[in-house]
Amino acid sequence: MNPNKALWEKGDFTRIAASMRESGEELVAKLGITRGLKVLDLGCGDGTTAIPAAKLGADVLGVDIASNLVAAGNKRASELGLTNVRFQEGDASNLLELADDSFDLVVSIFGAMFAPRPFEVAKEMVRVTRPGGRIVMGNWIPDDPTLIAQVLKTSAAYTAPPPEGFISPVTWGVEENVIERFEGAGVPKDKISFVRDTYFFNYPGSPSELLGVFRTYYGPTMNAFEAAEKNGRAADLQRELEALFNGQNQSSEPGATSIPATFLRVTVEV
Repeated sequence: MNPNKALWEKGDFTRIAASMRESGEELVAKLGITRGLKVLDLGCGDGTTAIPAAKLGADVLGVDIASNLVAAGNKRASELGLTNVRFQEGDASNLLELADDSFDLVVSIFGAMFAPRPFEVAKEMVRVTRPGGRIVMGNWIPDDPTLIAQVLKTSAAYTAPPPEGFISPVTWGVEENVIERFEGAGVPKDKISFVRDTYFFNYPGSPSELLGVFRTYYGPTMNAFEAAEKNGRAADLQRELEALFNGQNQSSEPGATSIPATFLRVTVEV
């Protein structure tokens, strides 16, 4: 199986996504969505940004490599009575089922960054965007001190080294890399802009309980704990992540969690 597909079909990312809904809606509100806009949400999960875009009247296609997340997205859309959004399986580095110039807006929030072959990912996003359209990416930033960058960094320290030729997903959080990849797809540097933005992970339980959700359902953390258990280091990993989650919690409500995570928001004018 494609290792990226295996990673995101492992566990149940919908449990993590549930803590990201408010930030997804806030981000979509910034994107100038209008009724009838054709939107592709790439690496969409179960619709954290696709569904808010559809609620604003866009015609949305969500594409994700994980079949369980595609099914969850279609179920959410059906339960909400939304007929202008659908979800299907696909690979961000090879969108062979999508025609050129199909979308006014391509969105990928913490999605396409995890696909292998980043130059192919950039080319595919540009190919399916119509001239005059936009691409918006949200990418975690390497060595950023906030939650997800540190979860990924800590998890990597407990797992086996990646295979030769592996390109870390967080390289998408470096502006020079983003420019190089989109320039390789024919987009000039002056059409690419960046801002730092923040997602909040809001959870109606303690930070330690939210960590439990990550340990049980988030592919990268699951892999890290499996490797750590084999090496007798699971308690060390648990302590590191407990300190991270508890130290970054900003909720003023006892027993509740609200943890910010900084990301690089990329806008590409095609």
